[in-house]
Amino acid sequence: MNKVGLIIKREYITRVRNKRFILTTFLIPIVFIIFIAGSAYFANSSREELKIAIVNDPGFLKPNLKSEPGNIVFSFQENIDSNNYAKNNLDAALYINFNKNKIQSQLHSKKQLGLEANNYIEQQLNKAFENDLLLKRGIEKSTLDSIANSSKENVTMSNMIDEGDGKAKEANTGIAYAIGFGSGLLIYMTMFIFGAMVMRGVAEEKTNRIAEVIVSSCKPFELMLGKIIGIAGVGLTQLLLWIVLMFAITSSLSAFIPTETYQQVQSMQEGQQIVSAAGANPMAIKMLQAKTEILESVNWLVVISCFLFYFLGGYLFYASLFAAIGSVINEDPQEAQALMLPITMPIIFSFVILNSVLSNPGSPVGVWTSIIPFTSPIIMMGRIPFGVPSTVPYWQLAASMLSLIGGFIFTTWFAGKIYRTGILMYGKKVTWKEMIKWTFRKN
Repeated sequence: MNKVGLIIKREYITRVRNKRFILTTFLIPIVFIIFIAGSAYFANSSREELKIAIVNDPGFLKPNLKSEPGNIVFSFQENIDSNNYAKNNLDAALYINFNKNKIQSQLHSKKQLGLEANNYIEQQLNKAFENDLLLKRGIEKSTLDSIANSSKENVTMSNMIDEGDGKAKEANTGIAYAIGFGSGLLIYMTMFIFGAMVMRGVAEEKTNRIAEVIVSSCKPFELMLGKIIGIAGVGLTQLLLWIVLMFAITSSLSAFIPTETYQQVQSMQEGQQIVSAAGANPMAIKMLQAKTEILESVNWLVVISCFLFYFLGGYLFYASLFAAIGSVINEDPQEAQALMLPITMPIIFSFVILNSVLSNPGSPVGVWTSIIPFTSPIIMMGRIPFGVPSTVPYWQLAASMLSLIGGFIFTTWFAGKIYRTGILMYGKKVTWKEMIKWTFRKN
């Protein structure tokens, strides 16, 4: 174990002192925040206002079609058709054919409209037709408007999670979705980044013949285990530094928010309405409310502890396989890509189905993929923010953790068999079929 400890110390210190480690540690949180802010900015700035001309209005569309400035604006100009709508600074012409209480419409445009625009136009036509039918049956327009406004203002819904003994906690699906997706994405990225780092490290030592010197004083399995744990320590250190930096950046925003704003948010949470507060900023109030909701609606002890377990467990599970690949490849990058494919496919598959699992975290697909060790690090971390044991029962969490630990032990044994032979083999292309044969070879 002293030899393994020395290898771990060497891998950790040399990588932590690397300039690349220092730059990525401090730049990635800043880039991440800029990416989120930039995405939000471009999402808002990329929205285009479309002006749609209504042709052949049967009479009930003009008072019922609602324009949405910045998105869809309906125009009821006269003498507009498919030949001249563009000359009148209109983006499309919507032809209406109303016959026998049926609406048949055709949208003419120079370019294809987006899915959101088409859905909005269709919804407005359906709503206008519905209002017209109600008016014909004696319901006044003012009554319809008052009913619509009343339903929007007075109908609310909250999701309460029953905890037993008459206790219930309010759930926030949006926050759970965001935390689950963010956790899954972070594990997905780190498994690729640090797994590839292990593979490159082993391949470089093999190419430079350093491994021949090291294995003369320690076993190949000890060398592989030391590299995996050492790089895991580097990854965990970087992750903890990212968390501290992100917390420091978000907390520093409080320095720009006046004390009165804190008092206003606290009063609003207690049910008191304050019309105005000196120095209150609406954007600052929204930020504080969002921060309060996130802190109160999530069991952070469970989320953080499970994240650390699946972060390390997923890394250790796949890093041993990446190390095995690094021990058999030579200097041909295509050889490495071909051997990596069977390992990277489960990781990519996990991230592909993550969105559907977040939409329905209790589905059979979500349950079983969160237990199978090849997919559990990403999928289970997508389910946990929705609640333990409400969404993720204790038996599923225990089964997932035990299977991941057992999977790590198996992949380490499997990779050690390959590593022992491959690290000293040069000039020969190896296939997965041949590597599997090595695992059954007697010592």
